[in-house]
Amino acid sequence: MVQKEHSMYGVIDIGSNTMRLSIYSTTESSFRLLLNKKSMAGLAGFIDKKGRLSEEGVKKAVYVLKSFQHILENIGVEDTFVFATASLRNASNADEVLQALRTHTGFEVDLISGEREALLDFMGATHLLPLEHGLLVDIGGGSTELAVYDRGCVEKAVSIPLGSLNLYTRFVKDILPTEKELEKIKEAVKSELKKISLPGGNRLICGVGGSIRCACKLCNDIYALPEDNRVIDGKRLHNLLWRMGDERKFAVKTILRTAPDRIHTILPGMTLLKLLADKFDCTEIQVSGYGVREGYLCSKLFGGEQHAGGNHAGTTCGE
Repeated sequence: MVQKEHSMYGVIDIGSNTMRLSIYSTTESSFRLLLNKKSMAGLAGFIDKKGRLSEEGVKKAVYVLKSFQHILENIGVEDTFVFATASLRNASNADEVLQALRTHTGFEVDLISGEREALLDFMGATHLLPLEHGLLVDIGGGSTELAVYDRGCVEKAVSIPLGSLNLYTRFVKDILPTEKELEKIKEAVKSELKKISLPGGNRLICGVGGSIRCACKLCNDIYALPEDNRVIDGKRLHNLLWRMGDERKFAVKTILRTAPDRIHTILPGMTLLKLLADKFDCTEIQVSGYGVREGYLCSKLFGGEQHAGGNHAGTTCGE
C-alpha cells in the first residue's frame, strides 16, 4: 500500500465486550495513536441459545459503527480497516451478520481466526516492546489468545473460547461473582487449559488488551504504584484477587473508582489471568499498550503477517 509521508488511518475492532475505533498518524515505517473511542457494546451478551447473534445485537453493532463513521468523516482518514474477533467467530450466523453490517454501514468486516488474532497481538505488542522469550496473552470478552514466543519468533499460537464476558455470562448471576461462582469459573478455565498444548515453564507473560490493562490499573491503585507502571507482580495479583473475592464491599469500591465499565467482567478476567500465570510459572506480567489493532494496522501498511515487531525483525516459526 502506497502511503503519503504522513497519513491517517482508522482501525475498528469489533470485540465481544467492546467495540473500539482507533485513529493513527502513520509514516512509511511507524505510527502513533491519535484517538481512541470505545463502546461497551457487549455483543457476546446478544448471542442466543442457538448460537446466533440476535437482531438486537446486529442493531447494536450497526449503531456503534455508524457513530464511528461520523467521527471518521469529520476527521478525514485515508482508509479504515475493520475486523471482528470472537464477537462474530462465536456466532453461528456470522455470514449473515457480516452481510448486514456491509449493507447498513458499507464496511467490509474481516472476520479473523483466533490464531491470527494471537499473531496480530504479537505484532502489535512488539512494536513497543522487545519480546524475546515468553507468553503473550490477550484476554478478550469472548476468547483468550495465547502466543508462545522465543527470540522474537512465535513458536505456537492458540485461542481458547473463554473470555471475561462469557465467563461472567455463564457463571455469574449478580454483578460480582460469589465464592462458589469463582470456583466454577476456575474449574472451567482449568478444564480448557488442559486441552491446549503449549511449551511451558517460567515464561514472562506479556499482556495485551483491556482486561489486563484494567488489572494493572487496579494493582497500581491499590498498591500506590505510579499510574504509568506497566508491570503486574504475580503475588500482588494473587493477593488482590483473593481480597476482592472475599470482601465484596472493597471490590465494588475499588472497581468503581478505577474501572467502572468493567465491574462485571474484571474478576472473571483476573481469575483467568491468575490461572495462566500459575500454569506457566510466571511471577511477572508485562503490560503492553499496543495489541491486536496495532498489529492489524502493521499487517495492512508494513507487510505480511509473518513479521513481528516495529522493525520487522521477528517471524512466526516455520515460515
